[in-house]
Amino acid sequence: MTHNTAQKIESQDPKHRDMANAIRALAMDAVQKANSGHPGMPMGMADVATVLFSKFLTYDPRHPEWPDRDRLILSGGHGSMLLYALLYLTGYEQMTLDEIKNFRQLHSKTPGHPELDPACGVEMTTGPLGQGIASAPGFALGERIMANHFPDLMNHYTYVLCGDGDLMEGVSHEACSFAGHMKLSKLIVLFDDNGICIDGRTDMTVNDNTRLRFESYGWDVQEIDGHDPAQIESAIAQAQRTDTPSLICCKTHIGFGAPTKQDSAAAHGSPLGDDEIAGARAALSWPYKPFDIPRDVLDHWRAVGARCHGVYAEWEKALERNRYRETFESVWKGDVATAIAPLIQKAKQAFAAEKPKMATRQTSGKVLESLVPALPFMIGGSADLTGSVNTKVKGPDIIGPDNAYNGQYIHYGVREHGMAAIMNGLALHGGMIPYAGTFLQFADYSRPAIRLGALMKQRVVHVMTHDSIGLGEDGPTHQPVEHLAALRAIPNLTVFRPCDGVETAECWELALNAPQTPSVMVLSRQGMPTVRKADAENLCARGAYVLSDCDGAPDITLFATGSEVQIAMAAKEMLSGKAVRVVSVPSMDLFLQQDPAYQESILCNESKKLAIEAALRQGWDRLIGPHGIFIGMKGFGDSAPAEDLYKHFGITADAVVAALEE
Repeated sequence: MTHNTAQKIESQDPKHRDMANAIRALAMDAVQKANSGHPGMPMGMADVATVLFSKFLTYDPRHPEWPDRDRLILSGGHGSMLLYALLYLTGYEQMTLDEIKNFRQLHSKTPGHPELDPACGVEMTTGPLGQGIASAPGFALGERIMANHFPDLMNHYTYVLCGDGDLMEGVSHEACSFAGHMKLSKLIVLFDDNGICIDGRTDMTVNDNTRLRFESYGWDVQEIDGHDPAQIESAIAQAQRTDTPSLICCKTHIGFGAPTKQDSAAAHGSPLGDDEIAGARAALSWPYKPFDIPRDVLDHWRAVGARCHGVYAEWEKALERNRYRETFESVWKGDVATAIAPLIQKAKQAFAAEKPKMATRQTSGKVLESLVPALPFMIGGSADLTGSVNTKVKGPDIIGPDNAYNGQYIHYGVREHGMAAIMNGLALHGGMIPYAGTFLQFADYSRPAIRLGALMKQRVVHVMTHDSIGLGEDGPTHQPVEHLAALRAIPNLTVFRPCDGVETAECWELALNAPQTPSVMVLSRQGMPTVRKADAENLCARGAYVLSDCDGAPDITLFATGSEVQIAMAAKEMLSGKAVRVVSVPSMDLFLQQDPAYQESILCNESKKLAIEAALRQGWDRLIGPHGIFIGMKGFGDSAPAEDLYKHFGITADAVVAALEE
């Protein structure tokens, strides 16, 4: 530990110093006991966190899910002990000292990286670097949208604690550029500028000028000593007064107080060791045993936790007398089933009666025309592909600072990765159902945030159009072949690939009625005939169902999704002398969740089975078995009109008949 660090410790107010050192001690002790973790960041950012919690953050540990609380996102999730220590010290009921002692142990409230648990004070799952800071503009935008509708009930900040790793990840550029453009002034990022990454000093990896980078986005930027409480307090106060997002670069010492490991990569991701911890305790004037927080220090922290009890009580009174209380509570609850049921049925009846030959991206747009006006907090968007993905309907304004964030549509720009993360933030904030579109090929850009949304159980709808070689002349760079299999591999993600307007309407209903599951709507560019009737039951809810049956037990069962359902229907006509059943599979995920008896009734294992999908086979063996016949892609596509490509790759009714005859 340097002489300069000793001076900083001595110059601090004793009360602040002891409160910050309580965080450092808990971080050191928990990581050491677990023999795993990252003590350096919590030790370095303890001063910043102490000022933030004690003087600025609006929260109430007794009411952790208070809608108007400030949101705190620990983007550098590896520093989780910083957050856990704060939650314990300020009095969150579920974050006990025993939970701190069980850091990184099975079923504890203190996993290695924070996992979404609002009741415990954890606002989102973080760990994959960049995701926290990229989701934060969604939180901040959510607050602005809700404040536009409920100004007396919604007025809070979004704070982010991030590190060099978050800023190195490309998604941070997409999201922070977006935040600056949207002038999200209630977004404040506290950057742990310690100059250290896992491999060593950051200057061997990156020499970005962070100030100029964020100023170019339209952010306010300050640079401070992250161990000077007065500077920290002044900087946060200034950030609250700006009309832009704010970045506060806090120059800190990683592993602050550790005698030999401070300012080194050795403090980053490993326990400090007993000798180093003993030295740190001496340097920090912290002579207490592991996990022992003196009563007076804990009392100071518990007083900080009680600081906003009165603020919460006043908010409750404001809610009680607010004339829009019922609307607010309904929106916050997010149950839309009753509102959308008649709209979905009406759309199904229209499609069944008119029998249009339309692309499912178009039928999806038709469905949204009735859903969006009925759900004012259904927030759409696209990654600069609005005209192609059909996610915007006539009427609602574009969301932005110029109209006080009124509206229901966001122009995300060419930022698929950032868009997906921002949608997670919107959903996590509460009150909104985000959806937005791009091409299925670009699901790879969105995938990290899609996966995190599934892990966090958030209702986010990703509209993915141009779903196969059927998009045609743009060629193999834009033709997804492996993406369906890759998306279906993500747990708790529902992938829908409807075959016509009726199925599209049903899939939208299922996606909106799944509050703990994100969905991907996989939609075609090319037109397809309407093959469904307007059944009162939502048949897509089963994942797979008999679309066209035969007399008696089938000799052949044809499975298909999306645009290939029409091929299965045509093949059945050509096989008129045989007992053929056609099964539509709009969601393999939902089908695999059905009870065994239903699955067996659909799979009909006594019949010959063949599946058709303009994608790779992976995943289909669960339905057709390893010896079943698959008509689809075996590699990448090519550039040509869609009809020519289907013939070239043998995805036709003729090919189905030939394969069965062989």
